[in-house]
Amino acid sequence: MAGLSADRPAEIVLAARVARQFYLDGVSKVDIADQLGISRFRVSRLLDSAREAGMVRIEIGLPGGALDAGLSAELCSAFGLKYAFAFDFPDEDEPALRRRLSEAAGQALTDIITPSDVIGLTWARSLSGLAAALTRMPPCPIVQLTGAVPPPDGRDLLDLVRSVARIGGGTAHVFYAPMILDDAGTAAAIRRQADVADALALVPSVTITMVAIGAWAPGLSTIYDACSPAERADIARLGVIAEMAGVFLGKDGRPVPTGLDSRMIVTPGQVLAKIPTIIAVAYGVSKVAAVRAAIRGGMIHGLVTHAGLARALLNGA
Repeated sequence: MAGLSADRPAEIVLAARVARQFYLDGVSKVDIADQLGISRFRVSRLLDSAREAGMVRIEIGLPGGALDAGLSAELCSAFGLKYAFAFDFPDEDEPALRRRLSEAAGQALTDIITPSDVIGLTWARSLSGLAAALTRMPPCPIVQLTGAVPPPDGRDLLDLVRSVARIGGGTAHVFYAPMILDDAGTAAAIRRQADVADALALVPSVTITMVAIGAWAPGLSTIYDACSPAERADIARLGVIAEMAGVFLGKDGRPVPTGLDSRMIVTPGQVLAKIPTIIAVAYGVSKVAAVRAAIRGGMIHGLVTHAGLARALLNGA
């Protein structure tokens, strides 16, 4: 059938009637054909023509919600992600953006978690509000995967893990330890402590973890900001452009061994990479290279982000 054109007004009106009944009224193609006295195949061709002519525009989204479902689907398709959640939040207010994405990550976790899952959690500023948005969850075990970098506002990782576990009633496997120690000997001694060793021994059973992606630059990573200038420079010379849960990543997204590793209480990169579902939270267009590296290296399977960063990722895909 030829496309719709201005010199066939009857066909245009017929296509409009068919499109309205099918898309707005929910009438089946068979019933439309019966009502209009035309074949079911002609109904299908009229619907195709209506879409091609721009008479019908299909948008995928959530009514009244901040989630941009179409942009999220693009991220999944472009990067082979299992999950992607791109939210249409304003970019200009970083603290508010971070808080909103943290809550959005909680909503995403609520949606995908199952009773058979074991949840792993790490400390990051962008995960601090995770528990606030978790309204329900099955009684899954919650495992702490790293030590903590003390944030300026005083919130800590133990509170996050315990709060999430409390919502579902699952067991919280927590420990108190900083993420970065002054020397390798002290770090080794802390790893041998019963609570730390017991929690880290459970990491291979973790099925879902939420992490944050930091870029190796000032203000874009809590670990970067916690390091000395010499340590920052040494790590940068190794080709590190990103860090995720205390694991340093190169441009290819693969873990990069550093001199800091022996002084850190974290889940090693090769162990973290074996977790079946790793959902990353990232904000700020300045982190585009870091996020792209984590995706490229297969270190993450899902992403919670905002529209600005999502579009920047897609523009360079």
